Amino acid sequence: MARPKPWHVEDELWAVIEPLLPKNERRTRFAGRKRHPDRLVFQGILFVLHTGIAWEHLPQELGFGSGMTCWRRLAEWTEARVWPRLHEVLLAKLRSANVLDFSRAAVDGSHIRAPKGGSKTGRSPVDRGRAGSKHHVITDATGIPLAATLTGGNRNDVTQLIPLLQAVPRVRGKRGRPRRRPDVVMGDRGYDDDKFRRLVWALGVKPLIARRGTEHGSGLGAQRWVVERAFAHLHWFRRLRIRWEIRDDIHEAFLTLGCALIRWRRLVSTSR
Repeated sequence: MARPKPWHVEDELWAVIEPLLPKNERRTRFAGRKRHPDRLVFQGILFVLHTGIAWEHLPQELGFGSGMTCWRRLAEWTEARVWPRLHEVLLAKLRSANVLDFSRAAVDGSHIRAPKGGSKTGRSPVDRGRAGSKHHVITDATGIPLAATLTGGNRNDVTQLIPLLQAVPRVRGKRGRPRRRPDVVMGDRGYDDDKFRRLVWALGVKPLIARRGTEHGSGLGAQRWVVERAFAHLHWFRRLRIRWEIRDDIHEAFLTLGCALIRWRRLVSTSR
């Protein structure tokens, strides 16, 4: 049996996504052109995310609709906050399945180029001062993304430590109070700042951050590598390797959607 393409949306995933999409009732009079099916358009968005292809080059023969149709629908769903809600739903399902591990979390940042510029870009110190952006991610102990943020390429990693912790939603899925904060957060030397350690403690989280100027061998790498693996999985989506979007909200939509797909794959793998 042929293996389904990665942008194919199986029935189980669509059953999660469809209820989150805004409803658009077609007018009975002067209805105009029929709206292209949401499921096909969503597959077109996934095709762009996976391949990195330009919107105008989206293959019409695959039935996704035009590239402009897919872009407009992505912008529409982004404005309707579909992706944050999908993020919360999948985290709740993972917690219900006893997959999430809040005993510790790991944070890190990764530079990407941004040739077209736009908001949340800056002169990247690791790319000869060219325009760039940064993905910042926090994962649970097993490498499942809990939250992600986007900044300019000139922003220091430590500036996103608190925003990442605050971006983790209240995760339901079990009886009792939702879970939000990990017990411990781990970071490399880029997060070494006593001011931010105090702010982390104030959130009820224990910081385990390597000190600058000390020898390697802190032991954090044996546990913190999961966030680096999460970046490897994220940047497997070619649209996230280089930022082609001038609008930061559209690129953030791709980033959140990429994290959601990683969660979905983990959920599917644990249920088999």
